[in-house]
Amino acid sequence: MLSLARTILAACTLSAAAPASAAAAAPQSSPYATLAAQEARVAAIGFRLTTANARWCARQQPQFGWVWGDPRLYAPERRGEALAAYGASDGDAPFVAAVAPASPAAVAGLVVGQVITALDSQPVPDGADDHPFARITAIETGLAARSPTAPLSVASGAGEPLTVVPMAGCVSDFRVEAGNREGAVADGRMVLVHQGLVAFAPHDDELAAAIAHELAHNILRHRERLDAAGVDRGLGKQFGRSARLFKQTEIEADRLSVWLLAGAGYDPDAAARFWTRFGQRKGRPLFQPGTHPGWRERVATLQAEAAVIAAARASGETLRPPLIDALPPLE
Repeated sequence: MLSLARTILAACTLSAAAPASAAAAAPQSSPYATLAAQEARVAAIGFRLTTANARWCARQQPQFGWVWGDPRLYAPERRGEALAAYGASDGDAPFVAAVAPASPAAVAGLVVGQVITALDSQPVPDGADDHPFARITAIETGLAARSPTAPLSVASGAGEPLTVVPMAGCVSDFRVEAGNREGAVADGRMVLVHQGLVAFAPHDDELAAAIAHELAHNILRHRERLDAAGVDRGLGKQFGRSARLFKQTEIEADRLSVWLLAGAGYDPDAAARFWTRFGQRKGRPLFQPGTHPGWRERVATLQAEAAVIAAARASGETLRPPLIDALPPLE
């Protein structure tokens, strides 16, 4: 994981993504327009990585190619400005904050800013608590439990409901977190990318490398496996067995991420380029935590995997990533 920290900003939180057309509709000086454009990139990359690599994922979920937004994410005094960045109405209903190009949502005719009132004739769930993301989390969790390719009726309160036929994809939803932190985190179901990381990776291949690393954590069930191994998630995680097991999962995610890039048509060498720049960036931590490999070690691992992929392609072999068929024990 690039970072385990999570910061929610009341005035400018994350949510989904918006394409360039939506971002252009708001003043370019608005932080919400910047956020919307960054979310659009993450939405498109996440959809591409999950669906193109679905054949390698034992656990799948429907991928619609959207990311959700919610007025509850924004402080009341900034809500109008925030919703304007997406072209969403000033109400209390969740809305489409990003649509990946050529995705099922796009094909069905859903657009950024479109308010969603019902799914399969049922009102959108309201969430179990007052957390700003409670409603989005309830929606995403319910949709993830559906059959991966089952059609979904989506009502917006105006006109006839639209039918969206999702594509099967690897288990993960995607969000962008407001703030300058250059990090990302995966929790088994979600890939959360901080704005600072999106800004750090202006080229989509390199941003895809960072997102693929987090997606690999979810595909390889790292949170679940670490919990089963009884690791210390407190201060003790930096030492001994816990640190060693966390580092093992980081190396596994690095290795698989290169194959996910290749499977989705991104440049496998982008992983080494991204981590080289990330390791050399200004302001990086002075001390390398024991839970993560050093950046030079990480880059060497990524380059080795890219070389295996290149050799397989040169010989006409079908790509088959490591770790997928038999996960090594964490011990």
